[in-house]
Amino acid sequence: MGTCQQEELELISTSKISQCYKKGQPIFQNGNRLPGLYCIHQGKVKISRASGDGKEQIVRLAREGDALGYRSLMVGHTATSSAVALSDCVVCMIPRTDFFSIIEQNPQFSSALTQLLAKDLGKMEERMMHAAYKPVRGRLAEALLLLNELFQPVTEMRFSIPITREDLAALTGTAKETASRLVSEFRDEGLLYTRGSRITILNVEKLMQVSSLYD
Repeated sequence: MGTCQQEELELISTSKISQCYKKGQPIFQNGNRLPGLYCIHQGKVKISRASGDGKEQIVRLAREGDALGYRSLMVGHTATSSAVALSDCVVCMIPRTDFFSIIEQNPQFSSALTQLLAKDLGKMEERMMHAAYKPVRGRLAEALLLLNELFQPVTEMRFSIPITREDLAALTGTAKETASRLVSEFRDEGLLYTRGSRITILNVEKLMQVSSLYD
């Protein structure tokens, strides 16, 4: 919101609605009419869609400071994806009328939003290329690096990533059984440590090497 003027910030402050979501709770679902723009104040969120065969595909990960639902708001009234809390979250919602009012009155905000949409499109195209040419082992390494960045704390202390094998498979674009097998392989190779559903990355450099491999 760095491009917003003082009066626009005051409008957002007075009109926004804050909501708490528990881990695993949906924030909005595909087909829902979106009441406004969602901004993550605290926590991590996965944005996913269902593939042709009904399997979940995670298309994006979001954290504190990220916005959700802006693409759907710009092109229509209903969500084209689902957003679910990966951890306990606090999410603010800016009503759609106020969102569009700021777009109309603030060219800088509109320009920043356009750049954000273009950046998202570029990331989506890159992921499609990876899905087509990168082996599943490399895609899993890439997914683990994304999660490592998402959950990275401010301190340099070692931390674990709370991620189910189902979510890891949906982020990688593979079956749960394949994701579980590759996690075990990475663990045996000393790249990570697992305890239940939690994963601790031990060797980021090696994972980056695996992630960069193509067929």
